[in-house]
Amino acid sequence: MSKVLVISGHPNLDSSYTNKVILEQAENNVHDVQVRRLDTLYPDFQIDVEAEQQALLDADVIVLQFPFYWYSIPALLKKWIDDVFSYNFAYGSKGDKLKGKDFLLSFTIGGPSESYDPLGYNHFSIEQLLMPLQQTAYLAGINFQKPLYSHGMVFIPGVYNTQEGVEAKAMEHGNELVSRINALVDSTENRVKKLVKEWFAELDVLPESGDYFLDSLSQDITWIAPESEFNGHAGFNDWYQTVRGIFKPDCQHIVEAVEVFENGNDINAELRIRLIADTFEGDSVNLLVNEKWDLAEQNGRFVITHYLIEPVQE
Repeated sequence: MSKVLVISGHPNLDSSYTNKVILEQAENNVHDVQVRRLDTLYPDFQIDVEAEQQALLDADVIVLQFPFYWYSIPALLKKWIDDVFSYNFAYGSKGDKLKGKDFLLSFTIGGPSESYDPLGYNHFSIEQLLMPLQQTAYLAGINFQKPLYSHGMVFIPGVYNTQEGVEAKAMEHGNELVSRINALVDSTENRVKKLVKEWFAELDVLPESGDYFLDSLSQDITWIAPESEFNGHAGFNDWYQTVRGIFKPDCQHIVEAVEVFENGNDINAELRIRLIADTFEGDSVNLLVNEKWDLAEQNGRFVITHYLIEPVQE
């Protein structure tokens, strides 16, 4: 399963009748989810950038949960974006750290839907007002998902709505959020990217046994490397032991790009991987390769049926 990060941007969540309910739904019904409450973590607005960036790096799906304040996000959440989405992390020549992650805005709106219309008193649609956040996602290379929002989510005693009414709406919103998150987590693209991430994390270690890799390879795998073609599990083991004889453990495979394609039952992934490693002969290697994987689903999980490695001439 993919890891889900939910950033709570409400400035005082304990006072909320809606966002609190929505977050409880997510925490109780989404597997492998982390909810970070900015109001309790940073009441002084002093964001721990390193901690927040690490939380983002660990996630596959990122959700911003917040109340819609003055046609935008609360000040604390804006400060979080300003500090955390920094140069060479979220944008810039090396700022690709969030690329390919899914990004979902989930928020509550006090006003009625008809007010967000050229003839309404708010004049602009919600989609128009969200354009700065949408552009933020585009610049960071993250996948901007259709936002989830609910109107009439404010309770003013004796003036506007009832507590029971807005809490019931919040439950509906929370259920929809859980469904949307689970759909993203269970998507083919995210499942393949999860496999890619785990595969290269294990390949960094180069354990003595290749059993982990065999679990993700079909019995009749075709493995094409620059040095030769290998077939089946026995062929992969031959390749793997050769590699272990060349490179020292604790190397680094940097996944620079992953694209996943579906055509009926055919699933293909195109990857760009940079290997940084030391050899037992004392050389340092910085090698860029393109990889192509063909995958099939077996017993509810993906296995690789064809694996091609092509060095890139830099």
